Amino acid sequence: MLMVEELRQAVNRDFPETIEHLAELVRIPAMAWDAYDPGQLDLAAAEVAGLLRKAGMADVVLLQAPRPDGRPGSPAVVARRPAKPGKPTILLYAHYDVQPVGDVALWLSPPFEAVERDGRLWGRGAADNKAGVLLHVAALRSVLRVLDVGFGMGITVFIDGEEEAGSPSLPQLLQEHPALLNADAMVVADSGNWQVGVPALTTSLRGLILGTIEVRVLEHALHSGTYGGPLLDAVTVLSRLIATLHDDDGAVAVRGLPVFEPEASADRVPEFDEVLFRADAKVPPHTRLAGTGTLASRLWNKPALSIIGVDAPSVAESSDTLLPIARARFSLSLAPGTNTVEAMEAVRRHVEDHAPFGADVRLIPGGRTEGFAGGTSFAAARTMLDAMAESWGVPAVCMGVGGSIPVVDTLSKLCPDAGILITGAEDPDSRAHGANESIHLGDFRNAILAEALLLARLNSEPTTGHT
Repeated sequence: MLMVEELRQAVNRDFPETIEHLAELVRIPAMAWDAYDPGQLDLAAAEVAGLLRKAGMADVVLLQAPRPDGRPGSPAVVARRPAKPGKPTILLYAHYDVQPVGDVALWLSPPFEAVERDGRLWGRGAADNKAGVLLHVAALRSVLRVLDVGFGMGITVFIDGEEEAGSPSLPQLLQEHPALLNADAMVVADSGNWQVGVPALTTSLRGLILGTIEVRVLEHALHSGTYGGPLLDAVTVLSRLIATLHDDDGAVAVRGLPVFEPEASADRVPEFDEVLFRADAKVPPHTRLAGTGTLASRLWNKPALSIIGVDAPSVAESSDTLLPIARARFSLSLAPGTNTVEAMEAVRRHVEDHAPFGADVRLIPGGRTEGFAGGTSFAAARTMLDAMAESWGVPAVCMGVGGSIPVVDTLSKLCPDAGILITGAEDPDSRAHGANESIHLGDFRNAILAEALLLARLNSEPTTGHT
């Protein structure tokens, strides 16, 4: 108990400086797409490297590897502290790159200027995932100071610089530096908590496939008045095809997509309150929710399909024309454990079998990310849940997440014997990827203490594999 209070005091003492460092990192618009300045990625990587050195990590380097197309990847920041004999090693992962800001007019304050308001810190990347970076930095600084020479556990910190772009160079980088994967446990700080004031360990992630459905009905455009009636335009036909992707309840109607059955740990899995869900998502009261079963199963364990883009003339540029071709881009979240190749084939079969009026239909596959089905049966997970409960003062819960974190699949395949803990500082109103992104400062402080407690307790355990 004494160590808990010492770590709490250390975290609290350094917290104002931690927020300053997070604000400095938020100011750097590091986006890993071709349309943005790659120099900002270099600035962010250098800033992160400096923070890790200040936290007590002496061995800090920047690593780069080529992407599949041969271009250089974004710099990753790697810090290492070797384990003393008989001590375990833990890998701490986060990323410093962020999503574009979208429509700046929707932001209540400049997106790359961190602003404290209503007990939260606002700014692009404040939650996803620069908070994850500072979570690791602050936890390390506290535990290394409190335990001092008594800390002998091995630490590898890996801060990605292109996660939001799919981490294209990550597989090559890990192949070139296999020692990075010598870990007994891994903490991926890129998720969040059940709600403000209630911590959570993420134990499953849905997979994801992206693709484009193309419909062609004519060789070329025709006058809609002259030819309309016997002929339907491509947008209408595409709309009818899109409508077949869901049943009358709004559930995905593509056959062959499985549902995930999580491990039996119902004592830690919370019930989803529909009123709270509607409030978090800002759903109008008259809107009926789609799908069947519990909210948790619909959000975590079942497929979900969205149309995220359509190629068609805008209203302002429209004319009385039967369009010959139309396209729609879909995003299909998959139950954990679903084979993404088989899922893409299931979508292909569906659109070809449901082609309206004999239209030519083509599916163009896009990117894919495997899901993750973890659990809490290994020691580090139980230690993390206990640490969260002590930090927040309430029991921690286990939850799934409907989104995907590509690096988790990569790490789980390359290092199958290491237990993976998915944590983070977000909450249901963090609005990651959207306008007015933020984190709750109280939960952020608690998350730092929980990780510091985890490190301190794992430090007292011998190496056992799958810690």
